[in-house]
Amino acid sequence: MSLLQDLILIVMLVTVAMSFLDLRKSIKFRDLVSHFKYLILFLCGEYHEERFPKNGYNQDIKSLAPPDIGILNCRVELTKQKQGNSVSDAFTISIRGSIHSPADSPETDVTLRVSIMDVTHGLQRAEPVQGRSKQWQMGNSSVFCYDASLGRLPDRITTLPEWVEVARLNIDWLNFPRKGRRNLQFLVSVLSQQNGRELACTKFNSFYINPTPGYMDVKENIQRTKKLTIALAFAVSAADRRLYNCEIETIKSWARENFLKTQDAISETQDDRVCRKLEKALDRTVAFFRAGNQLNTYAICKKIIEIAPSAARYDILAFCLSVAKTKGFVTFEELTVLKDLARWLEADMNRLRDMMEKTLPVDMHQVRDVEITLGLTKDMNKEKTRRQLNKEYSKWNSRVTSSNPLIRAQAEQMLRLIAEARCRYIG
Repeated sequence: MSLLQDLILIVMLVTVAMSFLDLRKSIKFRDLVSHFKYLILFLCGEYHEERFPKNGYNQDIKSLAPPDIGILNCRVELTKQKQGNSVSDAFTISIRGSIHSPADSPETDVTLRVSIMDVTHGLQRAEPVQGRSKQWQMGNSSVFCYDASLGRLPDRITTLPEWVEVARLNIDWLNFPRKGRRNLQFLVSVLSQQNGRELACTKFNSFYINPTPGYMDVKENIQRTKKLTIALAFAVSAADRRLYNCEIETIKSWARENFLKTQDAISETQDDRVCRKLEKALDRTVAFFRAGNQLNTYAICKKIIEIAPSAARYDILAFCLSVAKTKGFVTFEELTVLKDLARWLEADMNRLRDMMEKTLPVDMHQVRDVEITLGLTKDMNKEKTRRQLNKEYSKWNSRVTSSNPLIRAQAEQMLRLIAEARCRYIG
């Protein structure tokens, strides 16, 4: 026991020393201390599985003792898998122990089935790991399920005395619930191919650090992006210090469409509660802007960039344009805010101009903005300005003969603006 006591003393001294250096927050060091703690308890015969939460290390500790080969055991290791010229992470699954065939069918063809649960927040709040493709999904759900034939069991009781690799699960197949360190529980079953009966089952707990947002993160980000979209739409409509009822109703209709109809199946009472909550939130937002308050739209855009893909950002701009269009004209202040939003959302300005041509044609602009209408910027010299105006002239001159009278009228107006810009900026 003196050796064990010495080990305990060493761990305690290292822990105290590292705490003064403020290094105990390091994941690697914390896991290392846990590893030593579990090792010492195991050697002392005091380790109990239910006493500590399972993680990647306690299964390694259990493996120090020979597994009971009278039952099925499994282990999962994070390995590298080569695919062509690339190398990716994979979970390698091995089994060891015994599989018992039914008494009435000793020679049975069997299937290996693997599913994974995220138990980071405990079994009561466990969430399934999903499969990224139909091939690795269970039935009509998105839950990950790996099936592979193990062939025919040769005996009534088939015993594997050593570890046998039975599956490699590429990480790219998996969609975890959330980003970051995830505690995972691998459920491994051996099923009869004849009737689907479970002949043996086991589980293994490990962890994985997921570097990308999980499906729960994505779902929450979508909802948060919608809320931020409403805030930006109100900011555009209130840019001229006035909120029109038609703009308010357009935003409210969009909110109802995106927040109420996307709710999961809930009771009528809960549905009414959600509706009332949404209406109150929208009314408070209207009151906020009508009181002359403003939002930090730059900070909102930066948050959207963090959580929303590029396509979603253009959807946001399209909605803001439709809100500005509702009253039949767009003010200079609204145009300025729209340009700022496009820049802060890292949108392509030429694409924004194309969107505006369809939603907010130039005859709706109370004040002409050459950057929006013609693509001219302050940093352009005369040569760049000439090339840009020539490009615009070619585009609009081809539309003068359009069969659509609205397009013809817009083209004629744009050609007049191009002629005015030539005189003003080129001479």
